[in-house]
Amino acid sequence: MTQARIGVTGLAVMGRNLARNLARHGYPVALHNRTHARTQRLVEEHGDEGTFVPSESMRDFVQSIERPRPIIIMVKAGEPTDAVIDELADLLDEGDIIIDCGNAHFADTRRREAALREKGLHFVGAGVSGGEEGALNGPSIMPGGSAESYATLGPMFEAIAAQVDGTPCCTHVGPDGAGHFVKMVHNGIEYADMQLIAEAYDLLRHGLGAEPAQIARIFADWNAGDLESYLIEITADVLAHTDADTGRAFVDVVLDEAEQKGTGRWTVQTALDLGVPVTGIAEATFARSVSGHAEQREPARAAYPDAHAESDWRPDDVDAFVEDVRRALYASKVVAYAQGFDEIQAGSKEYAWDVDPGAMATIWRGGCIIRARFLDRIREAYDADPDLPTLLVAPYFVEAVQAGLESWRRVVAIAARTGIPAPAFASSLAYFDALRADRLPAALIQGLRDDFGAHTYRRVDKEGTFHTLWGGDRTEEQQG
Repeated sequence: MTQARIGVTGLAVMGRNLARNLARHGYPVALHNRTHARTQRLVEEHGDEGTFVPSESMRDFVQSIERPRPIIIMVKAGEPTDAVIDELADLLDEGDIIIDCGNAHFADTRRREAALREKGLHFVGAGVSGGEEGALNGPSIMPGGSAESYATLGPMFEAIAAQVDGTPCCTHVGPDGAGHFVKMVHNGIEYADMQLIAEAYDLLRHGLGAEPAQIARIFADWNAGDLESYLIEITADVLAHTDADTGRAFVDVVLDEAEQKGTGRWTVQTALDLGVPVTGIAEATFARSVSGHAEQREPARAAYPDAHAESDWRPDDVDAFVEDVRRALYASKVVAYAQGFDEIQAGSKEYAWDVDPGAMATIWRGGCIIRARFLDRIREAYDADPDLPTLLVAPYFVEAVQAGLESWRRVVAIAARTGIPAPAFASSLAYFDALRADRLPAALIQGLRDDFGAHTYRRVDKEGTFHTLWGGDRTEEQQG
């Protein structure tokens, strides 16, 4: 009987395509699914792509894999994942590896890794980006877990990952939950990137009075320059698409309520815990929430019928306006990525993961949803200065942001004046201005906190912390 080199349990679209990708690269793959008919269907339809070893029971599935057994689980996050892990753990031997390639919360991954380590098993949380097409043809893979587990998995994952300039879009991210943490932040950046693109589209639609197909051509032109990315490419594709049933632009027949699966929310919640401002990602996440509250949006439109009275505004110079939006989009994207990398570094420090930010930029250049030309610039920035305090001070990005700053301000001002919501553009600009300000009004906030709650403050001219007797004679006392 043929022994498999790796196993996959959970054969919905992503699991199925990862199994096919592995088989295509010469790895015999053990297959298992709770509903055996799905396993049989994969073999019937794609058995000629490589060697598949199907099993109906979990025990037979485990026994069909060479030791140390690497087993990918692709099931619903949460309790279903725990159930499969528990079932597998009872059947595995010391040194075997369970790999969760789903979008699990990194805290769950840390918990699972610690529990399985006590049983002598390896647990790897591996972020996989690229959707069903990437899973089949080459995703970006972000595996965490032990170095020992990566010694087994690395050659296989690097073989099936996307390749850019001969470099696989896969690397060992770090211990326990590092891989799923980085994938979470990747998805948070993805939220911000899509929201910024949507705001750019909205500004062009209102400002130019243009049809989606016309704006599609603008995005296609942008994709030939420094904004080149997968998301810009497919934006042009979606905007150019015509609905077959109505003959209308596809984007005009889609309900304007954006959904989310939780990774953006996790990114923002975790950033708050780490004390990292990810304002662009937060605004993108909240923008999706706003879009889903139809029960509030409809009465608000009725209560404020003139809210978009200026939305028939047109620029005096169309080409200049389009260029302003392009520059503002680029500058805002820089902020989104800078904030995401700040969170990765903060998480790495908090959990002692030693994540290499330049390596993350490298493996995101292909396969993943946020793949973009300027990830090369991010990699170069961290190669030049591994201790870079923020991407915004790297020479290339300083020049790029400075070149677009006036455009950025004009676009945010136009959005505010015309009633076009642009929360991600505006918050990104506000973050940039706060970061470079000589003095922030936080000094007043500290004074207020001390007045109502004796929370103390520090001074610019003395060491230590202080409290003013606001309810007394207003003398100042040093607290420490």
